[in-house]
Amino acid sequence: MSKTVGFIGTGVMGKSMAGHLMSAGYPVVVYNRTKARAEDLLAAGAVWKETPADVAKEADVIITIVGYPHDVEAVYLGEEGILSNAKPGSYAIDMTTSSPILAAALYEEGRKKDVHVLDAPVSGGDIGAKNGTLTIMAGGDEEDFDAVKPFLEVMGGNIILQGKAGAGQHTKMCNQIAIASNMMGVAEAIVYAEKAGLNPEQVLGSIGSGAAGSWSLSNLAPRMIKGDFEPGFYIKHFIKDMNIAIESAEAMGMDTPGLTLAKSLYDKLSEQGHDDKGTQAIYLLLKGGGLTPE
Repeated sequence: MSKTVGFIGTGVMGKSMAGHLMSAGYPVVVYNRTKARAEDLLAAGAVWKETPADVAKEADVIITIVGYPHDVEAVYLGEEGILSNAKPGSYAIDMTTSSPILAAALYEEGRKKDVHVLDAPVSGGDIGAKNGTLTIMAGGDEEDFDAVKPFLEVMGGNIILQGKAGAGQHTKMCNQIAIASNMMGVAEAIVYAEKAGLNPEQVLGSIGSGAAGSWSLSNLAPRMIKGDFEPGFYIKHFIKDMNIAIESAEAMGMDTPGLTLAKSLYDKLSEQGHDDKGTQAIYLLLKGGGLTPE
């Protein structure tokens, strides 16, 4: 019999990830704060549970991908949390981008309750989630990673155990630091092309396969050109990630000038009411002269 997978967090990415698990034949039970966001999965055969505790009681493998570290704490800790209700010997994989310190703490709490906890944040956005090609960066014990890898392989194509608990989250911080500065460059390049009177799509055809090439240039620059700012990854969540990265870097005595600048731009977008747009909306700030001091 297939192991039952519990999935908590059926938003932009989680919905597709849970769908892949169902397509692979795993029985899936789901919980989301807003039930309407799980309706497609329920129609396809997923079973609704009223609380994270109810998910944990039934699942052999519990996967979470929620918004913020405080959301992770809410679903994992306390009498109604995953760790107090999961079956002994079960596995819990947090795929939220969250705090490395929190990831290590959840691992230790899981050990007390015979629950194997891993942190496994992802990269690849809504496209990677839909295509099942996410990059997955894991932290935890090697034997636990080996046990859950078949489930991760359903959702991703580049899956690496980075080290002990928290290592997955630290790796995701490296990812977000690289993306933050790259997003500024991608948006500046598109705005420059337009102001120079070039066809930006043709420009992408030249620079996308050269030294300037990146995932953001290939996948998000076309959205900028089309005026598509729907979220593959929310600005509000990117700001959350950048805050975690800055705090983690400061704790190690490290300066992050590129990351700090990028965060200041995204903070400005947030102040202008763009929290729920995709990260490619930084184009709006540069295109509209949003950097001009008031």
